[in-house]
Amino acid sequence: MLDTEWPDSWRGAFRIELRAEAIGLAWRGWPVLPGTYPEGGDSSKPSGGWIMPTPAHEDWHKRLGAHPQQVAAWWTGRPYSLLVATGTMVDAVEVDGRLGKRAAKLLRATGQPAPIVAMPNGRWLFLTTSAEGVPGILAEHDDVRWHGEGSWVPLPPTPFEHGVVHWRVKPEIWGWRLPTAGTVHNVLVRALLGESAEQPSAQPVFAAGSSAA
Repeated sequence: MLDTEWPDSWRGAFRIELRAEAIGLAWRGWPVLPGTYPEGGDSSKPSGGWIMPTPAHEDWHKRLGAHPQQVAAWWTGRPYSLLVATGTMVDAVEVDGRLGKRAAKLLRATGQPAPIVAMPNGRWLFLTTSAEGVPGILAEHDDVRWHGEGSWVPLPPTPFEHGVVHWRVKPEIWGWRLPTAGTVHNVLVRALLGESAEQPSAQPVFAAGSSAA
């Protein structure tokens, strides 16, 4: 957690790690953005509340696809959170931890790769290729949120007041391939309906050009 009580060396180390991750993702073509970050002593924030980061710049849409050198400059002075804009090359489906664990077991049982992010508020993010939407059963569920065009999600190692965003499944484990949205949506629907990991499923299908390697 980035806190005013932390030694400056710790805060600096976090900034350096965030910067390195942002540069690495930018080189792979991911649309990374600097986001807001927690600052101790801000009495405007609700006590114990969860504050989701937002883009640090109002013109963030115009900054998508910035060269890695520009990305490096953004993180030179401040420990910005690390955001990735959705709706272009990557989307995310946000679910509660219980549904996330069931879906992750289904993916693991069938050998289907999907980068998965866990946030300190107990929510999970399943990253996929971009799509125009999600199945109705997911769209209508209160605990499911689709991040598509015009949205963003935080990536590790973004720190917050109550913890640090971390990978449950790292992209490099699967060679930086993003699964097709439909593949992951199908697994999430199965998990939502309570299907077990023992039930066989189709092999994963990747969209052409989905590899960021």
